[in-house]
Amino acid sequence: MRLWHKRNCSFAIGLTHPSSEWQPQWKHIYTPSLGATSSWLRKLAKAHVLSHDSGVHQLVSHWLRTHYAIEPYIIATHRNLSQIHPIARLLHPHFRYTLKINALARQSLINAGGVIESAFSPGKYCMQLCSDAYDQLWHFDHEALPADLVSRGMAVEDETAPHGLKLTIEDHLYANDGLILWDAIKQWVTSFVNNYYPKASLVESDEELQAWWNEIRTVGHGDKKDESWWPQLKTQDDLIGIVSMMIWVASGHHSAVNFGQYDFAGYFPNQPTIARTKMPNDDPTDKEWHIFINRPEDALLKCFSSKKQATVFMAILDVLSTHSTDEEYIGKTVEGPFEAEPAIKKAYEEFRARINEMEIIIDSTTRKLSNYLELVGNP
Repeated sequence: MRLWHKRNCSFAIGLTHPSSEWQPQWKHIYTPSLGATSSWLRKLAKAHVLSHDSGVHQLVSHWLRTHYAIEPYIIATHRNLSQIHPIARLLHPHFRYTLKINALARQSLINAGGVIESAFSPGKYCMQLCSDAYDQLWHFDHEALPADLVSRGMAVEDETAPHGLKLTIEDHLYANDGLILWDAIKQWVTSFVNNYYPKASLVESDEELQAWWNEIRTVGHGDKKDESWWPQLKTQDDLIGIVSMMIWVASGHHSAVNFGQYDFAGYFPNQPTIARTKMPNDDPTDKEWHIFINRPEDALLKCFSSKKQATVFMAILDVLSTHSTDEEYIGKTVEGPFEAEPAIKKAYEEFRARINEMEIIIDSTTRKLSNYLELVGNP
């Protein structure tokens, strides 16, 4: 647990070691200190917190939300929607390589004994952690950015505020920038859907569309088919919300959690993926404590990833963060079928203009910050 103050600077770190049959619960709060021992303990505490944060980032925010959970959407699209179906055409650019990437990940990243299990603190329980997160945390109706921010306590609904949300952290860059993109996506999807479905009855009577949505809910996400939070698919607004969320997760959210990984974690002490040792003050022996007091930097290095773990995962991050040579960036290229339809072409040009405006806004904001780089595009 970390408590934050102002510009995302943590002022308290709380670590807890759950009780077990052979030891009682242990917990400690680490705060900034000028003392050498306390300062080094805080550095080690930060390493522990960051290693767990890395696991949540990679297993939940990245793999679960932007790869695993959207597989059912892609499979249902191929099974139920013809290639010329408007919704299939709308979603295709955002689903292009996901299934191939997921297949490769299962072969060499998330497989038993693979890179993820060997590099992250949960070890052989990595996929169990991911499955538990899906079971306990994943809600379709929380995947859209506004609902996601509200569900995590990062915003509250406020009709008078921009985007209908008041952020609990005003300089939350992911939220501020993401909401601009979210609005642009939703406006584009709204124009698209209303063009092809001018009446709600057309949504309900579209057999391909209804079969697509039924498979997503009852087969693809069959474990959750009886949940009450699934939206119905009866009106244009229902379809707009569903499709906007899918595009957001596959593009904006995925870009945020994936393409900056090497820049942020390529220097592994900045975002370690594993804590190999327990805290020095967690029931230490006299020898362990003596070693820490005399050589605290050695204790920190032993806590970090090993050389092999670090170099292997740095290489993986480099690959994951690299854009494809034929990458398609959102709002940059008009899809061929859209060019032939004046109303859709016009709506897409408006979408492109909003994306360009967003880039100007974000660029002007980040230039004022010494610790952020410019936007590089959303595939």
